[in-house]
Amino acid sequence: MRGRRHGRRRLGAAFGACCHAVANRSGVRSPVSFRELRHGWGAHSYGGDSLCRAHHQIRHRYGSGCLCGGDGWAQDRHNRETSGMTIRPIRTKGDYDKAMARARVLMVRDDQDSIDELDVLQVLVENWERTHHAVAAVTPADAIRFRMGQTGLKPRDLVAYLGTKSRVSEVLNGQRQLTVDQIRALSQHLSIPVESLIGPTRHEPKSRPSATSVAAVEKLRKLGVMKAREELSAFLSRAGNLGPAVAMLRKTRTERTNAKTDFGAVEAWCAAVLVMADKVSVKPRKTLDAAAARQLAKVSAEPNWPSLVRSKLASLGVALVVLEHLPGTYLDGAAMCRRDGTPVIAVTLRHDRVDNFWFTLLHEFAHVCCHLSENRKVILDDLEVSAVDGIEAQADAFASNALIPEKYWNEHISEYSTADDLQLVANRAGVHPAIAAGRWQYRYGDYRRFSKLLGRGEVRKVLSGLQRV
Repeated sequence: MRGRRHGRRRLGAAFGACCHAVANRSGVRSPVSFRELRHGWGAHSYGGDSLCRAHHQIRHRYGSGCLCGGDGWAQDRHNRETSGMTIRPIRTKGDYDKAMARARVLMVRDDQDSIDELDVLQVLVENWERTHHAVAAVTPADAIRFRMGQTGLKPRDLVAYLGTKSRVSEVLNGQRQLTVDQIRALSQHLSIPVESLIGPTRHEPKSRPSATSVAAVEKLRKLGVMKAREELSAFLSRAGNLGPAVAMLRKTRTERTNAKTDFGAVEAWCAAVLVMADKVSVKPRKTLDAAAARQLAKVSAEPNWPSLVRSKLASLGVALVVLEHLPGTYLDGAAMCRRDGTPVIAVTLRHDRVDNFWFTLLHEFAHVCCHLSENRKVILDDLEVSAVDGIEAQADAFASNALIPEKYWNEHISEYSTADDLQLVANRAGVHPAIAAGRWQYRYGDYRRFSKLLGRGEVRKVLSGLQRV
């Protein structure tokens, strides 16, 4: 570990930071992060003095000396060594500057105490940088243009890697995503890091509907959502007048969708949701927060919860739509907005279980409370796709705590809990016992135990009426 740290200690101009400088039309460079400063993404190999130039750029931007020479940092090192600095939380810009100065001193040392201190400083500084110096992600087009500028390549030189002149133009203008083969070629021949070539996934409508999309449309016709002779383009246009969600799908893809998802089918499903949601009456929107989520979760314990859930959401100003999973959609639920701004929660009942329904419902409710905005008007969810961070992890935590607060769970449940224990914690939280059983299975990875408590096959038959247009 120690040898690896020392090997990564070289200060190189980070490829990503340089891409930001190229992409920034105003010419103002993006900040060098602490991680880039400490480890770098590999020093440039395009000139013998590249490393030194990178050091001097950092010197210019942070107002300190250069490790390659000069006495600014050496003097700072002497001051720190004689003052016996103590690590403190970083609360102000002054604290941040002092921490960066100390880090520059520690970066040139090889003793274990300095390495340990630098590790602690890295955590503190990166936390400050994430809060105060957020840097937008580099796009694949930025990365390619940066390398073209370094090597003197023209767009016509990329034809060998991207296919045609028109394809090159589309990629450089951000209108087309790179394929796996194109990413491999650019990385191998132009030495562009793969991570810089993988941008956010976007839905690019195909010139002709896929077989999956056609099957999804036929399903919507059978359900009566689409008219018998209505073309998909006309249906999408009709739905587009009811809300912005369909148009937003063409611009972006949320992080929790299946790689096999057919976005033509998803587009049709979202359009159908908006058509159905337009017929749902709701009251003026009320405050939507964790307290409202807890009240919604408690509806699950009522014997007639299927008839109460839509009215409860409507009283909060939220429209509920139940529209079954279509071929190629791979969805559990979605959150979006109607034309009038009314939030819409849509569920597919893909997994016909009481626990899955309520977790999906509260997960989408979390998106309505916390994440829908002018820039994010539709959020799609395949809950079989793991969420590590970001809004999906936040929504998972929100839903979990709304259904059964963690303090109740920790007081009553363990790996060795019985069915009586699950009933007890469900009663304490005021929710359906299937919710406790489903969480226990997920937490402990045993999907056989308590399977009879999940309410399997009990949801579709009682909510089928909500699917009628």
